[in-house]
Amino acid sequence: MNAILEVRSDLKEQLDHLAEEIHRSETDLANEAVAQYLAHQRKIIGHIQEGLAQAQRGEFVPDNEMEVFFASHGEPTA
Repeated sequence: MNAILEVRSDLKEQLDHLAEEIHRSETDLANEAVAQYLAHQRKIIGHIQEGLAQAQRGEFVPDNEMEVFFASHGEPTA
């Protein structure tokens, strides 16, 4: 399947320069970039869905563990 994507001119310029520098086609680089972006987004969505499933099962971090975590990162606790 072929598709037409509108790309900002600054991104197109960067894509053209990179393709020339590394001797690859703009199409190959764009396909690789889109594939990586989609994989990254799927991973994020998977983490969110797992977190929601854990919450629905009542699996929460105990308050005292959260307080220790925040204290170790310089955040005031309640």
